[in-house]
Amino acid sequence: MRPTLLLAQQAAQAAKTTAPIRTFRELHGVVISAGLMDKTVKVRVGGQKWNAWIKKFFDTPKPTFKSKRHVVKHIIAPGSGVPISGRPAVPTAEELHAEREADREVKDRRRMLARVVKDAEGKIMEVEKIGRQVGKEVRLWEGLMGRKEAEGKGEGAKP
Repeated sequence: MRPTLLLAQQAAQAAKTTAPIRTFRELHGVVISAGLMDKTVKVRVGGQKWNAWIKKFFDTPKPTFKSKRHVVKHIIAPGSGVPISGRPAVPTAEELHAEREADREVKDRRRMLARVVKDAEGKIMEVEKIGRQVGKEVRLWEGLMGRKEAEGKGEGAKP
């Protein structure tokens, strides 16, 4: 199958299968630290724990884990002195999904092109190998033909 046809088929298949839009659970939290890494903050998410002895809920913050991934929906109260209007706009869920899809499409194309290049390089190496084998056979054949011609000239010179 030709690479251009293969690329067109894979692009058509990729267009048919789009990732579903992720939905996120809304949590309210307090930013503990920010600015250590790009686009990251440490957030303390509130929670409640039932005390069976007193029969009452008490506020207890949930532990923070590095593996959690939260998406900011909106800022309730800015704490760093910069007003909300002075900050960059918080992207909506649709904008985040569109950005993720665009990044995924670029990644898929890059992988597909790398795969095509790898296949082409493999075929080039096969052709070079066959060319070397044919070259050896031609040299061997020329050597044999040269000997026969030399033997033929030598026989003709004897009488």
